[in-house]
Amino acid sequence: MIAGCAALAGIAAATPATAANNQAGPGDRVAVTGSTPAWATPAAKLGGVDTHATRHVQVALALRDQADAEALAKAISTPGQQFRHTLSASEFTNRFAATQNTVDQVTTWLRQQGLAVTGVTSNRHFIEASADTKTLERAFGTTLAKFKHTLKGGKTAALVAPERPITLPSSLRAAVTSVLGLDDSEKTITPQRISQPTPSAAAATGTGCASSWGQTNNTAVPQVYGDGAQSNLICGYNTPQTRGIYGLTAANTGSGTTIGIVGAYNGATTLADANRAAGHFGSPALAAAMYSVALPSGGFNNDPSCEPDSWAGEQALDVQASHTIAPAAEIRYYAAKDCFSLYSALNTAVAENKVGVISNSWGYNGGESTVPPATRQQVDAIGVQAAIQGQSIVVSSGDAGDNSGVAGRPSPAFPASNPWVTAVGGTSVAVDGSGRKLFDTGWTSTALVQSGNTFVPTQDKDGPFAGGAGGGVSSIFDRPDYQAGKVPAGTKRMVPDVSALADAYTGFAVGQTVPGQGYVEYGSGGTSLAAPLIAGLTANAAQAAETDRLGFLNPAIYDLGSSAIADVTPHKRGVWTPVVFGYGGVTVPPGQGSYFVDFDAKPQTLQSGPGWDPVTGLGTPNAGFVAALAK
Repeated sequence: MIAGCAALAGIAAATPATAANNQAGPGDRVAVTGSTPAWATPAAKLGGVDTHATRHVQVALALRDQADAEALAKAISTPGQQFRHTLSASEFTNRFAATQNTVDQVTTWLRQQGLAVTGVTSNRHFIEASADTKTLERAFGTTLAKFKHTLKGGKTAALVAPERPITLPSSLRAAVTSVLGLDDSEKTITPQRISQPTPSAAAATGTGCASSWGQTNNTAVPQVYGDGAQSNLICGYNTPQTRGIYGLTAANTGSGTTIGIVGAYNGATTLADANRAAGHFGSPALAAAMYSVALPSGGFNNDPSCEPDSWAGEQALDVQASHTIAPAAEIRYYAAKDCFSLYSALNTAVAENKVGVISNSWGYNGGESTVPPATRQQVDAIGVQAAIQGQSIVVSSGDAGDNSGVAGRPSPAFPASNPWVTAVGGTSVAVDGSGRKLFDTGWTSTALVQSGNTFVPTQDKDGPFAGGAGGGVSSIFDRPDYQAGKVPAGTKRMVPDVSALADAYTGFAVGQTVPGQGYVEYGSGGTSLAAPLIAGLTANAAQAAETDRLGFLNPAIYDLGSSAIADVTPHKRGVWTPVVFGYGGVTVPPGQGSYFVDFDAKPQTLQSGPGWDPVTGLGTPNAGFVAALAK
């Protein structure tokens, strides 16, 4: 159980200083249980680490009254007397953040242990510090070691983590919830999008992608489904097509709002690419004054394990998708210095309090247990502050389905499973030549390869499963109040909450300058697309409500009916494609061939269905969503 979700999630309240979280350590020290990841086991240990190597850490400070903060966050987020009566960032900090005296006590102790304190965040949530490994081991009473861990695509890596829980002086334990940066869990974080751009993939075979459903259909291959139920993969929906999926009108622009996007690194051509793509696909230009970037102090850390180049494509997708849905909204991009610092970037977006909705298209590649419990707790504190300030946090649910291929068992992804965020699943969508939506179905892809006059399931490490929206039942977080009576019976948090277009085979048209290729346009997808689409719709709803923010969305979303959210169910449909896209570390056939991707056919344990389901949540927004959410 994670302390910090009590008021909303219905679990027992606990502060970081309770006996449940502490164990006696050597001398006058207390162990911080949950400070080691589940993968750091004796059997997985490979050896020691370079004790002279420098590591950057973030010491997370506890809120003064977590339970009271959660109660207020719930009241502000739920229709009633306090509904949307928010606090400013300074009001939150003065009431709930660690006191300056606490900050001074912890920073003094850190310096006494030999750490260099490099900064304190404005909401007093993180103290930034660095030291060599030997100093960190001595300061936190542990030993760091390398452990074998499976990453996306079945690759293994040597990741660093404490061999045993860290310890702190008992006088400081109540003030500190976690120390981030002592383990390498964040090296498993990836953007939730296709692994690489695939411009004009179908054109290489002489059979082009389709500009709309069925506009091109390769009749030289076996027809799995009847007339109208099969198409070539979509080139990428343009602006009118994408907005039409959600019934948007010219009045829905997001005017007066600001969308925040959290990602790693910063693409130098993001704004120019967004405007070049806008001109081609039908969106208004994104004026320079409407786009800003919050850069990390100290520059970027181009650690190869973070796959720095992949984040530029993520940034391009997030900016262009949110701008397509809410073209008059300002966009502020929060750039983390590397994939280890995404919590810092998210915290900055909340501490600044300049944006009304924050889109996060990243997550850990694997199940919830990839992340140490004490690290997971940080999203509780950040999410509670966001809710109190009226900010919405939306998070992609992942692209590896039930994560069993990586985690070894079905599990939702983190941070999507945290009850204080809106987890966004995915759909496959068909739009005809007139711009009319033909169907939505859950995004789970089953890959078939042509064998003579038929298609047969591919037989890779992940079998025929070729990517899909993440979801399922949390093994960690209890069921939040807002899901009571709205999801299947159970006692745990269920993921996702809502969904939007995510399938790259029926994806969204993006333009990006790619090193070595120049400017290219391609259809993109993943729940990385779904999250900024929902962020844009949230901005449109805020505009309709004549405000710049709507706050934590889930209590309101679970009260919306079918006039606002369309139920999503399976449809026997699919696309022909010359390539199978790689999502979320899922193993797929390499190179070109003749493939059929079947939609929502349950290649793993997940499938859409009537009511709430673990692929699309409650369903996907329809034409009534913006007005209903605004109320």
